[in-house]
Amino acid sequence: MSASRSGIAQYWVAIRAMLALTVVLGVGYPLIATGIGQATMSWQANGSAVTEGGKTVGSALIGQSFTDADGKPLPQWFQSRPSAAGDGYDGGASSGSNLGPENTDLVASIEERRAAIAAFEDVDPSSIPADALTASASGLDPHISPAYALLQVPRVAAERGLDEGEVRALVERLTQGPDLGYLGESTVNVLQLNLAVAGLDG
Repeated sequence: MSASRSGIAQYWVAIRAMLALTVVLGVGYPLIATGIGQATMSWQANGSAVTEGGKTVGSALIGQSFTDADGKPLPQWFQSRPSAAGDGYDGGASSGSNLGPENTDLVASIEERRAAIAAFEDVDPSSIPADALTASASGLDPHISPAYALLQVPRVAAERGLDEGEVRALVERLTQGPDLGYLGESTVNVLQLNLAVAGLDG
């Protein structure tokens, strides 16, 4: 009988511990973490949303395409790098192509992109930077290299009737240096660049 009571007591101890840990770790900790995030880094905690005219137009952390309904690049916008995530920049299917550098399909797609971009931008194919031809590992990268952004300046300026030097200066102003001054490379956020260039129209 005492052994039976001892076993029941152990079950109650386990149940009480489970309930206490559920409240502390399943409710208390998330509420505290959320509160700290909202109080100290609300923009980041809420998805780094980018707004324009009171409307959310995207995230500073997730890229998007600037194409028409048929997937053709819109010439008045700076173009993002390719994406292999779903149909492009799909947050639910984040991934790269996982193709090796000598994969024939990857090589063929790079050459196809090189020819298409050279024709679209009216430039020498050899001048096109690597990030314009290859998708990032996540497929969600919102940035392009300054070289790719500057390559697109003449087209965007001509399409919008803007001074090319003014658009170039905008790219240079929005170029972000490496993290901590030495980690990674300089980048330009395409969404923020396009919002800024649209502001020049006004």
